[in-house]
Amino acid sequence: MTPMLGIMASAISGNLSNFESIASANGTGSSGVITFSSIPATFKHLQLRMIARGTAATTYVQHNITLNGVTTNYFAQHEIYGDGTTAGANSDAATGYMASGLVPGASQTANIYGAYVWDLLDYTSTNKNKVAREIWGVDLNGGGYIDFRSSLAVNTNAITSITITCSSGNYTTASSFALYGIK
Repeated sequence: MTPMLGIMASAISGNLSNFESIASANGTGSSGVITFSSIPATFKHLQLRMIARGTAATTYVQHNITLNGVTTNYFAQHEIYGDGTTAGANSDAATGYMASGLVPGASQTANIYGAYVWDLLDYTSTNKNKVAREIWGVDLNGGGYIDFRSSLAVNTNAITSITITCSSGNYTTASSFALYGIK
């Protein structure tokens, strides 16, 4: 784990000794989908960490997270963000994904990657809706983005799989994804 990602993870969810690795994956350069399935129901919360870059010939590529393969419009989000010059806030309702963010695309400066930390709270509970919080950002040598977001899935099913999808193109081979259980 890079020092910056470790700091972000610790700042969001507390002591790193409370984390246990569940699974990890790397981009292949030929797929824009990463799925963590058969997630054990033995933790209180989950955390997804990723450092990624897309292959699409664009400055940024959006990535989206869905739960249990569901892509119907039962998610809502609120966010605050900044790009080095402007700050703002936004909300979305009835989206087809629980969380999203931007990663640099192939048109961006070489070797620039986005960092992302996403916490899914009480993922095994079957008596309440799922809530997540995320922070992501990318530094572009003096510019870039930072985003803090909360998301809601109006669904009480226990979560057994998480899919991260690149909106266009694929994830580079140096992209790294890790799923942790939080005690």
